[in-house]
Amino acid sequence: MKSKTMKVLHPVAGRSMVGHVLAAVQGVGPRRIVAVVGHQREQVGPHIQALVPDAVLAVQEEQRGTGHAVRVAVEAVAQEALSGTVLVAYGDTPLLESESLRRFAEEHEAAQRAVSILSGLVERPTGYGRVLRGDDGEVEGIVEEKDATEEQRAIREINSGILAFDAAFLLDALPRLSNDNAKGEYYLTDTVQLARAAGLHVGAHTIDDVEQTEGVNDREQLARTGRVMNDRIVSRWMREGVTVMDPATTWIDADVVLEPDVTLLPGVQLLGATVVAEDAVVGPDSTLKDCEIGRGARVVRAHGELAVIGAEATVGPFSYLRPGTQLGVRGKIGAFVETKNAQIGEGAKVPHLSYVGDAEIGEGTNIGAGTIFANYDGVAKHRTKVGRHARTGSNNTFVAPVEIGDGAGTAGGSVIRRDVPPGALAVSSGPQRNLEEWALQKRAGTEQADAAAAALGAVEESD
Repeated sequence: MKSKTMKVLHPVAGRSMVGHVLAAVQGVGPRRIVAVVGHQREQVGPHIQALVPDAVLAVQEEQRGTGHAVRVAVEAVAQEALSGTVLVAYGDTPLLESESLRRFAEEHEAAQRAVSILSGLVERPTGYGRVLRGDDGEVEGIVEEKDATEEQRAIREINSGILAFDAAFLLDALPRLSNDNAKGEYYLTDTVQLARAAGLHVGAHTIDDVEQTEGVNDREQLARTGRVMNDRIVSRWMREGVTVMDPATTWIDADVVLEPDVTLLPGVQLLGATVVAEDAVVGPDSTLKDCEIGRGARVVRAHGELAVIGAEATVGPFSYLRPGTQLGVRGKIGAFVETKNAQIGEGAKVPHLSYVGDAEIGEGTNIGAGTIFANYDGVAKHRTKVGRHARTGSNNTFVAPVEIGDGAGTAGGSVIRRDVPPGALAVSSGPQRNLEEWALQKRAGTEQADAAAAALGAVEESD
């Protein structure tokens, strides 16, 4: 990956690659999950335990092959607890799904096999190990491409590396694996020959969607896998009753929750743990991360993070909702408005060109255009509270901490530094003064002065 981030921690649809694999594994209902970690385990281990607190971490100090990795995993748990089926999966296969693993395990157990291989049929198997079957359909072995004959290279059934074992056989086979090969590694696939030599059943379960087994090894594959994952997610939500106007430009993370009759317009990104209620319309060109969108709300060309938008509220266009924003039922955050840590009450409106930070705005209040909630004094943040059904003028500055009472008003252009009592009108600007013929005196020879002179001459002629 050429990255300081461990490969399996790179995100796909808002979840790490290994996070997707853990979710698929958990869907099978295992008694125990053992994660083998080695390189950069200081990153990977805590991440896995945050997702699955009861997972066992097995440390592979030296990376000596897949067989050695599974042996480390087995040694990390009490052997008397190992019974039934052991599934082996890989942390870089984020497209893997629970249902596929479940069917794989069920077939393995029903056939009473010692080893089962999750295989796939591909048009171009170059680079993969081929699955060799006998006339009875049993798997006779796995041959790597570099060791295969021309006839074997023509085989389209490939080994995904995902395996199922009878636990008793696995415990017996692991100590007998050899590293007598070019790489000096212990290969887990050598268990196939050990099982065959013992006269035990070995089989392969061919997965319909072989993309589920593909690993990610570079940024190009990461992007391609992300597109496949997103297509699956978008298709699933459309089948659940969500309207997606343009699936090609709509991105939905794996943990997003949508209700039926949500409409997503082109250019929408729903990220993190965002939840959108029924009849809401999002887009076009909106990005929401970890947001909650109420029933029937409308979000247009907006960016939001850790924000709550109430039912039937409207946001945008070109609004920026920062963490801590809460917009009440039928409220409005309009064009070119930025909010942060602001609670805006039911039916309250901040329609135009304003910054609302560290604020509480009461029910039914209207904030005039161009208003600034000056919440920072250079050292600390302070709150502004505006009461119910207040009416503030345009181009106001509220110097926090300050409180505007219920039903109060503020005049246009005012700088509010002191509390305004309920029902009062606050006016902070002085009376207007006009300096006659200022342009002629101070801007002589300019177009401004010429225009003023012409206008004044016209007035005198008219008089």
